[in-house]
Amino acid sequence: MTSVYPPLRKFVMPETVYGWGAAELAGHYAANFGAQRAMVVTDPGVAAVGWSGQVCNTLQAAGIETVVFDGVTPNPKDYEVMAGAEQYLAEECDIILAVGGGSPMDCAKGIGIVSTNQRDILTFEGVDKVEVPCPPLLCIPTTAGTSADVSQFAIIQDITRRVKIAIISKSVVPDLALIDPQMTLTMPPDLTAATGMDAFVHAVEAYVSVAGSPLTDLHALEAVRLIARSITGVVQNPDDVELRDSMMQASLLAGLAFSNASLGLVHAMAHSLGGFLDLPHGECNTILLDHVIDFNFIGSPKRYGDIAHAMGLETTGNSVCNELTRAIREMKESIGVTATLSDLGVASEDLAILAEHAMADPCLATNPVQPKTEEIISIYESAF
Repeated sequence: MTSVYPPLRKFVMPETVYGWGAAELAGHYAANFGAQRAMVVTDPGVAAVGWSGQVCNTLQAAGIETVVFDGVTPNPKDYEVMAGAEQYLAEECDIILAVGGGSPMDCAKGIGIVSTNQRDILTFEGVDKVEVPCPPLLCIPTTAGTSADVSQFAIIQDITRRVKIAIISKSVVPDLALIDPQMTLTMPPDLTAATGMDAFVHAVEAYVSVAGSPLTDLHALEAVRLIARSITGVVQNPDDVELRDSMMQASLLAGLAFSNASLGLVHAMAHSLGGFLDLPHGECNTILLDHVIDFNFIGSPKRYGDIAHAMGLETTGNSVCNELTRAIREMKESIGVTATLSDLGVASEDLAILAEHAMADPCLATNPVQPKTEEIISIYESAF
């Protein structure tokens, strides 16, 4: 007999400290874990602007030795994870701190998995495959968008197969997220735009996900509202601290939503692009979003209407889809994200394999419409 009650849903998140100056608490919290030797995972760009050095200083002030691993590139690679895990074990570290955007945070999650489970990172692809708990993980994001600091996802690039694998496990939910909007002030406009739109796609896809719940809906719609009113201004005025704060709040809320409701076709297709051609994740999401909404709309018209309303749009009857996609295209233009897939070097002969990889992505399971391979090819073509 069919139950009259809503389905069971779980909601996971790390302990979270939010606000200006939160990053300065890294040493205090690491000491609470009993840490003696910390690995700080970052990338060269974050190191160059000084954020990872600041975190190292707080650790050292708390009497904790630091080891820095900065061999992380955009779309973190499997071999980078393995190199980091080797260094973690060789240096006898006992805690991991990730300082940066999604790439250092995902790489740090992978390093933690490998260091305790002693297997190649690619063997953990899928859901709940991490058997041995990871070392303590503290995440300090320097971008407002990826939300790896609060999610149960780690995305790693398999360079041999040229695909991104998704590792989804409560084991990769960080133990602590220190979310400091101040750290986003050094983001250039193009990175601000791409990561902000990544957060927007997180919120949209979480809200129309078939695994959503009242808790994820609440976070997703507020993230949509904050980003719609803030992203153009923060790209044009990067020193505006109020807008930076709004975007960081939105990133947090969108992360809590998608970590628990999962994502959809935009991310499945973007993961395929990023894995095959090593393309920027946020930009791929941005290019694809309105095209996927055109395809998905029939599967969740009311929820897309709610998203339009949260963006402040006035829609009636059959105009919702057109008005929503028009507004998203205008948002993209206002922040300078106007590239097409062909501009990024995608070729028509790539589309069949890209669609095949997208069809195998776990994000597709919660999309409101289940596409066929040829339909994904058509969506890619529409974004050329």
